[in-house]
Amino acid sequence: MPRQALPSRLGRQKMTAANAQLRDLGTPPRDAEQTELHPDLNRAHVRFINLGKTYDGAVHALQGIDLAIQHGEVFGIIGRSGAGKSSLIRTINRLEQPSSGRVLIDQVDIGEFDEDRLVALRRRIGMIFQHFNLMSAKTVWQNVELPLKVAGVPKLQREQKVRELLELVGLKDKHTAYPAQLSGGQKQRVGIARSLVHDPQILLCDEATSALDPETTQSILGLLREINQRLGLTIVLITHEMAVIRDICDRVVVLEHGRIVEQGPVWQVFGNPQHEVSKTLLAPLQHGLPDELQSRLQAEPSSTAAVVLRLQFTGSTADEPDLAALFSALGGRVRLLQGGVERIQGHALGQLLLAVNDSPHNAEALRNRAGHWAQQVEVLGYVV
Repeated sequence: MPRQALPSRLGRQKMTAANAQLRDLGTPPRDAEQTELHPDLNRAHVRFINLGKTYDGAVHALQGIDLAIQHGEVFGIIGRSGAGKSSLIRTINRLEQPSSGRVLIDQVDIGEFDEDRLVALRRRIGMIFQHFNLMSAKTVWQNVELPLKVAGVPKLQREQKVRELLELVGLKDKHTAYPAQLSGGQKQRVGIARSLVHDPQILLCDEATSALDPETTQSILGLLREINQRLGLTIVLITHEMAVIRDICDRVVVLEHGRIVEQGPVWQVFGNPQHEVSKTLLAPLQHGLPDELQSRLQAEPSSTAAVVLRLQFTGSTADEPDLAALFSALGGRVRLLQGGVERIQGHALGQLLLAVNDSPHNAEALRNRAGHWAQQVEVLGYVV
């Protein structure tokens, strides 16, 4: 095996810093260890059993969905357009009627409900949307109050509830404003307050932050997490923004063509995705290649090219990666191009970008060697 080249002082500094970061990749903290890898079906808040949904007799929107969502968790549903996300979430409040299978809420089959029981069910399930659906001619107060008036709630009770909710969502000083006078984030806060008027146990979020800028999105996510923790609500959300899932969800399911292709705790799925669809969806969260490297990256090997590898580590790694030992195992001259660690649910997720000056035709062998140290290894290309 070729002897590893001694790193420069800058290289040693990079290695020291990266090793320090990667020490975080050992045993996960106690609270993260308690994340349920296999939810207890007998305690599920929402459970789907062999659920199917077909449109026009030919389009299979959902097929064989078996899934359990626990009390009080924030659960994400992701997938490409047309994967069945909206169809699935809308079966929870029976806005979509399944073609086959069952939906259970607290172990009760809601497919057996008559119209009166459906009305009661839907009051227990709040829903917020990408488009705020506010009535432009009504004030913030009136928009939040309207569902209570329709339900025949007495005036004093309505006033108390609206006042409490506007304070909860941070809009108590905007109660006389009209939607046209509000920002996008404020409009969504009104929508959230309105969804909570009947004290729901479940909150469904359909692309609730997709129309918002990044800063406002973080504000709304903070509010949703506060609601989840203070009120104990189960939150189920669908989004095309993977950063939203990473920042707020406890567990996630990945759909493709109406079927589940992967599911688990967010830290696990994001840290080591198994299915190609998951990898594609999560690719935007990868640290991009440095511009200087990207401009020189080649798809085909040459005799003088170095192999560029991306290694990913998760917090469940039993042994801390030792960069000196890793570099020695790879052989040749190894350059550390980039490295970093982020935390999801208390778990550290690390990434290294390496250039290895071995025979470029040994790329697969290098990938296999690195695989002894990392959960995921990619050959990104070749660089001279």
